[in-house]
Amino acid sequence: MFPAKFTINKFLFAVVSLLLTASDGYAQRYLSDLDSSFFIKDTVRPVIKRFENLRITGYIQPQFQKAQSDGAPSYTGGNFSQYSSSRFMLRRARIKIDYILPSKLRYPKALFTFQIDATERGVIVRDMFLKLFEIKRNLFSLTAGLFARPFGYEVNLSSAFRETPERGRMSQILMPSERDIGIMVSHEPQEKGKSRNRFKFDIGFFNGQGLSGTTDFDSYKDLISRVFIRPFSPGKWELSGGLSFLRGGWKNGTKYVYESGVAANGDKVFVVDSSERNLGKSSPRHYYGGDIQVKLQHGWGESEWRAEYWFGTQPGTSLATSNPGTLPTSGGNPVPTYVRHFDGIFLLFLQNIISNKHQLMVKYDWYDPNIKVKKSEIGKPGTNLTTADIKFSTLGIGYAYHINPQTKVILYYDFVKNELTRVAGYETDLKDNILTCRLQFRF
Repeated sequence: MFPAKFTINKFLFAVVSLLLTASDGYAQRYLSDLDSSFFIKDTVRPVIKRFENLRITGYIQPQFQKAQSDGAPSYTGGNFSQYSSSRFMLRRARIKIDYILPSKLRYPKALFTFQIDATERGVIVRDMFLKLFEIKRNLFSLTAGLFARPFGYEVNLSSAFRETPERGRMSQILMPSERDIGIMVSHEPQEKGKSRNRFKFDIGFFNGQGLSGTTDFDSYKDLISRVFIRPFSPGKWELSGGLSFLRGGWKNGTKYVYESGVAANGDKVFVVDSSERNLGKSSPRHYYGGDIQVKLQHGWGESEWRAEYWFGTQPGTSLATSNPGTLPTSGGNPVPTYVRHFDGIFLLFLQNIISNKHQLMVKYDWYDPNIKVKKSEIGKPGTNLTTADIKFSTLGIGYAYHINPQTKVILYYDFVKNELTRVAGYETDLKDNILTCRLQFRF
């Protein structure tokens, strides 16, 4: 009996120890980074050696939302149902498994990651990739599979750690699901102490449609790169920042390509180019971004300021600027391409009050899908300007109470404003403000 009991005790100890190490705050803060706390050295007893390279993490975000009107359009979890202005929903519920293969020096040699999101809307794979590390100098890595695009700060900040309930409207439209299938090379020094190792650089090729399509519908790929200065601390301050670049496009389904121009009467319009050479050609998808993060440590906790700006060129259709998962069609036939010049910004201020358990947040963002036109110019007869050209801005104000390091409650209100245009339904501001009450637990 003693050997059997001893074996059971060893197994229970292994399971408990595995769960404790998994819940030790590892949950990855940045989607395209690797946290050095993943590695265990001499803190795990030999009895659980077979488990020491495996981590199970996850989080759940049940929430209640109240909209300003029935059927309100929303980027805080999707549009409301036609006859509803309130809802309970499971915004995210994710389980992530990481398996690390260490080198003799305990630096990573290979990493396999698998993550799923399971909610009332279905189950979807969010990550599935292999990362191989160069182990001679521990400076470079190669990632292949389904993983986060290396563009921008907000896109790569994990939803488990992001303070506001959702990413901004521009992120969700231009970088839907944040992930894509591709391959990426990174300069990713594993030794964090040296000043020259503060820089992280990623460059990769991706299909372009993200998780919105099951396969790439054309042969054009997106080149995406980002250089990031990892956080460093002069005194009580902590600074970081980055520059991002994307160059890609997707196939024109017809020979008709519309671009911004000016009519003979001075109106700003979309002008069509119907040259035969446009058919099958790539319309430009070019993004440029810059971001900075500043944090101040003080007696109450932290004050933090973040700013991020994007601009560029985005192909779309007459009614949408999002990146499609399949070639855009209407009635089974390809539709013309509309090329727009866009810009947008994310500004965030975070402030601890009394202690780090209490946090106030103020966020402002805008997405202008067509910077060539404004307000009453949109919807004017004969211009081809539609709802896809309307600028939206959002002011979010919220409060978070951290019950413990793994659990928090968020109260957040989005004030959403649209340009006042001539488009039917958009002559006044939509009633689409949203209140979100969320409980989050991560392990």
